[in-house]
Amino acid sequence: MHFLDQAKIYVRSGTGGPGAVSFRREKYIEYGGPDGGDGGKGGDIVFEAVPGLNTLIDFRYTQHFRAQRGKGGAGQNKTGAGGDDLVIKVPVGTQILSEDKEHVLLDFTKAGERKIFMRGGDGGRGNLSYKSSTNRAPRQHGTGWPGDEAWVWLRLKLLADAGLVGLPNAGKSTFINAVTNAKAKVGAYAFTTTRPQLGVVRHKSREFVLADIPGLIEGAADGAGIGDRFLGHIERCQVLLHLVDAEGTDPAAAYRVVRDELEAYGAGLTDKVEIVALNKADLLDDELTAALGAELSAASGAEVFPISGATGQGVDAVLDRLIEAIEPPEQLNEDDDGDTLEWSPV
Repeated sequence: MHFLDQAKIYVRSGTGGPGAVSFRREKYIEYGGPDGGDGGKGGDIVFEAVPGLNTLIDFRYTQHFRAQRGKGGAGQNKTGAGGDDLVIKVPVGTQILSEDKEHVLLDFTKAGERKIFMRGGDGGRGNLSYKSSTNRAPRQHGTGWPGDEAWVWLRLKLLADAGLVGLPNAGKSTFINAVTNAKAKVGAYAFTTTRPQLGVVRHKSREFVLADIPGLIEGAADGAGIGDRFLGHIERCQVLLHLVDAEGTDPAAAYRVVRDELEAYGAGLTDKVEIVALNKADLLDDELTAALGAELSAASGAEVFPISGATGQGVDAVLDRLIEAIEPPEQLNEDDDGDTLEWSPV
């Protein structure tokens, strides 16, 4: 299945049905009169987040969505049937944006969320509702209120607990293949990864979701390389794992390039917990690994984990640190008097 994380669609809610113009003509009833019923309400446009979807590819081929209009009223004061709501199923993590992409109109972060986006138009009034003491036989009726319509953008932001960032060929795909069930493409050339990858990490009876995005290069925020489009997929992550290639000419400079691009993108990415790992450490001797690690630690201000996604060296220590960062700390429950009751996770 092809991956698509943006799509533009047209949506229109249903128009209300027209009211009826009708008069009673019944045997044994001396005086007739108006008895036209109201029209039915138009269908709503509803978005629903469903599990099992991780792409917007279906919206590339179906771009127009129109809810059913309401039925017209009838005699004997019968109200027309309402139009059926149109439910549009989207992946969890989808945002509905305005046509100019400036405003987030809806945001779905949980499976099963269901929200009305556009309400259908109300039905028109039948001629019975126009009857008055001075207008005993009205012939006017309402035509029904029109529904709303708009072009909107769907933008998918994958939901993951941790995100992988780094320059191209930093070994992100090898790492995610080693620790998850993902089957990311691995190659000895830049931009082997062209779309985000998700995998589930199972470590020491714990589970969390790890996301790998295409590598960043200098100027990505301005569109260089694949650009920063896919950074949106790690906006919701609690922690970032920054992989730096130990075989690179200057690991500290490589670290700063990626951090600069994260800062240029914004969205609070530089405020997230960051774990720094010097990858491909199996290709260096211990002395050089320690020297590069110290240099990278000075540049990042954080502890540096020497690892190897290919051999598994140091991977367990990094996964332990990721779990610590992802899971909320335990806090004391106290009664009103401040007495400790028990430990429990929040």
